[in-house]
Amino acid sequence: KIHIVSVIGSLQGVEYIEKYFPEDTELWISAIDDKLNDRGYIIPGLGDAGDLAFGNKL
Repeated sequence: KIHIVSVIGSLQGVEYIEKYFPEDTELWISAIDDKLNDRGYIIPGLGDAGDLAFGNKL
């Protein structure tokens, strides 16, 4: 059994999990945003969480 825990996600991500993961997969998610931008970032989302945690890309 797979357990997925997420702070934020997108409808597209939830649909992907429902389609491609085993039926008994458990998804725990606190917020679902409606849209992704052209780079695949969640709108409004958290921005680039990697940049926020580790600084700007070089």
